[in-house]
Amino acid sequence: MKKSLIALAFGTLGLGIAEFAMMGILPYVATDLEVSIPVAGHFISAYALGVCFGAPMLLLARKRPLKQILLVLMTLMIVGNICASMAPNYWVLLLGRFVSGLPHGAYFGVASIVAGKLADKGKSSEAVSIMIAGMTVANLFGVPLGTSLSHTLSWRATFLLVGAWGLITLYYIWRWVPQVEGLKDTGFKGQFRFLKKPAPWLILGATALGNGGVFCWYSYITPLLTEVSGFSAESITALMVLAGFGMVVGNLVSGRMSDRYTPGKVGTVVQGMICVVLLLIFLLSPHPWCSAILMTLCTAGLFAVSSPEQVLMIRVAPGGEMLGGACVQMAFNLGNAVGAYIGGLALSGGYRYPALAGVPFALVGFILFLVFYKKFQAKY
Repeated sequence: MKKSLIALAFGTLGLGIAEFAMMGILPYVATDLEVSIPVAGHFISAYALGVCFGAPMLLLARKRPLKQILLVLMTLMIVGNICASMAPNYWVLLLGRFVSGLPHGAYFGVASIVAGKLADKGKSSEAVSIMIAGMTVANLFGVPLGTSLSHTLSWRATFLLVGAWGLITLYYIWRWVPQVEGLKDTGFKGQFRFLKKPAPWLILGATALGNGGVFCWYSYITPLLTEVSGFSAESITALMVLAGFGMVVGNLVSGRMSDRYTPGKVGTVVQGMICVVLLLIFLLSPHPWCSAILMTLCTAGLFAVSSPEQVLMIRVAPGGEMLGGACVQMAFNLGNAVGAYIGGLALSGGYRYPALAGVPFALVGFILFLVFYKKFQAKY
């Protein structure tokens, strides 16, 4: 495996911990800042909104070398997470989470292009999946570590961990990632030209709604597992490892399958599977081991659909590849923000109901993916 791809994956590892650790530490943050669980869910939404606002920054940096952009984005991630670790109250942490999210989508947009340029012939989807793998490893090791630190020390240690990892990543991107040929500058308006076609909107819609459906449920996974499935608080770390394992396997298998069967076919099948699994979570979550298995399948699906979406978006965005790649993360995190909010509303019916609320979102995401596959897959 190329060291340059590993360095890129280091970046998504840090971003993954920053984004997903909040699900595991949500009760600790809520208790410390004296807010309710639904209100603490706003910290998830704030990060996601930061992603949406941060991605357009690439328009200002489109003429800069790709490696230089990556280094600046990593620096911003470090600053945001260190500030979050020192937040004294709800509003400051909300701002810190927003700032932490700013580099997220932009990093994925640039790193996807760099990974594609560094990939061997016919291995572009696999290279992008390796880059994304850092985020899945974050859920396998980083997020459980953050949850454990919150349980034994403080939730603030989790954000300090991300800041420290960001420094390591900054060094290895500088050392291992080569200077690659930049993209042709199509001008400010040229960056948006791809949005005049329907294919990108189908992918973005499928991404936002599909992931929004998953995050209706996943944003409140900890209280679901403890209050409904009957797991102890001490077992949550091990369960987060299991969820992360599903993400790692789903992402890597999807990358290889996408190169073999096309990203559109893989994404459509996986998105359909997610709809079914969310419904089963609502029905079977009171049974502990059913809940654990279904959780693993759903998190596997979450990242099995991620690299096909990333690859397809770059392909349908000629002249605006960086913005297109970042737009996937904007859609992903907009879905996360809406999902966390809708899931919070569904909590009034009990901790099982966020999964049920996510089903129609995931279903519409599947329909959009299916339409894209039927109408446009042959072109991309």
